[in-house]
Amino acid sequence: MKIFLPIFFILSIVFGCKPTSDKSNDTDIAVDITENQQKTNDFAIIIHGGAGTILKKNMSDEKESEYKAKLEEAIRTGHDILKNGGTSQEAVMKTIQIMEKSPLFNAGKGAVFTHEGTNELDASFMDGKTLNAGAVAGVTNVKSPIELAIKIMTDSEHVMLSGKGASIFAKEKGLEIVDPSYFYTENRFKSLQRIKDREKSELDHDAKAAFYDPIIKNSKYGTVGCVALDISGNIAAGTSTGGMTNKRWGRIGDAPIIGSGTYANNKTCGVSSTGWGEYFIRNQVAYDISAQMEYKNSTLKEATKDVIQNKLTALGGTGGVVALDKNGNMSFEFNTAGMYRASMGQKGNLVVKIYKE
Repeated sequence: MKIFLPIFFILSIVFGCKPTSDKSNDTDIAVDITENQQKTNDFAIIIHGGAGTILKKNMSDEKESEYKAKLEEAIRTGHDILKNGGTSQEAVMKTIQIMEKSPLFNAGKGAVFTHEGTNELDASFMDGKTLNAGAVAGVTNVKSPIELAIKIMTDSEHVMLSGKGASIFAKEKGLEIVDPSYFYTENRFKSLQRIKDREKSELDHDAKAAFYDPIIKNSKYGTVGCVALDISGNIAAGTSTGGMTNKRWGRIGDAPIIGSGTYANNKTCGVSSTGWGEYFIRNQVAYDISAQMEYKNSTLKEATKDVIQNKLTALGGTGGVVALDKNGNMSFEFNTAGMYRASMGQKGNLVVKIYKE
């Protein structure tokens, strides 16, 4: 008996005194998994119309109403498709096309001007079920860049086409081709002139300093994007833009870059970005959100907040994302003064916002 008592005592210590921190970690993991598995919506849709220095004091009531009305029109278009059993791909394309046709947004009809006075359009799309994707950069005569991005995904072995080659492909596939003058809007052209005038007045600065002046860099926001989840559980994401006002040398931002401006994966979420594209490319913002959910078991809100408010901000990047996970949870996240945005779940509850709240 004297031998067994010490042995029993030692075994009690080894097996009965598991560190408290381990139990806490087990509990935390269980909670995170539960949160990620909560089904919020069987289908849902979320959109953005760009982020930046959007302040109520600078916005007339009439212009604010125009933006909200167009955001509502766009998202209801996609929501109706989903409600009637349509695919997330169709919902994303039709929703973005509403915004591409509006001069309010920096995409399609409302695209900003390059330094040379042209409009060069970018777009991308990703299918969360297959991880297939399509993208287009620098086209000047395709009416709907998002439709072209999807066509590249479905009708070619490539992911990205650019410039004249992309236009030739679009024409061969029967997409609507327009004269480049279709994209001209007086407001966007005047914005270009103001920036060029400012550059001329700063001849004592080097070109880079003038190009990245805070007033100038704030002129590049307005990208549009959409993420949708359909009743089959498939996520799709798309983004369309005219890029940065006064862009030169064939500059391409994050919008057509899969993993930066757009990403979708049925295992995790879909994301569409808007903001200072160079930083979104360097951070691989859209993919990073999905990766945090897959490998760190983060919730959608935790992942979007960390990427935008911590990682992107730490490098000096500005902008935001809209994101939607496989369970219908939605997130708006941005580090700017505002972001044009809207969302709708399966119950049809509409949210339309512009300013930071």
